[in-house]
Amino acid sequence: MTDPKSKKQTVFKDVSEEYDNKEKITLAKTHSGLQENLAGALCYLAWAMTGIVFLFIEKENHFIRFHAFQSIILSIAVFVLGIVLAFIPIIGLIFSLILAPAVLFLWIFMMWKAYQGEMFKLPITGEMAEKQISK
Repeated sequence: MTDPKSKKQTVFKDVSEEYDNKEKITLAKTHSGLQENLAGALCYLAWAMTGIVFLFIEKENHFIRFHAFQSIILSIAVFVLGIVLAFIPIIGLIFSLILAPAVLFLWIFMMWKAYQGEMFKLPITGEMAEKQISK
């Protein structure tokens, strides 16, 4: 029997423990020839453009279509918010300077979540994406 203290310690957690209760996907091939997690992450790569491309390529894959729709909806929301903030003289500029790094972080975070195989739903856009898929 092995002694629990003899276990090799690392700074990394066991990933299987962390994702036990979260929705996972199978890493199956898709119409694009990519695995689901990679295609889901690529939906966010070039904002709405890659989301639109994957919507045309993938007709059946729920995971990829969800991330494509969420990417498109989020891109449109950020674009509209940027235009609105551009018309507000000083406060709009301040909020735009705060919004830019926050959106960059959110985009990288969403790519990472999709690559991990999670259908991570943002509060409003995730629900909208789910409704679009179920149509």
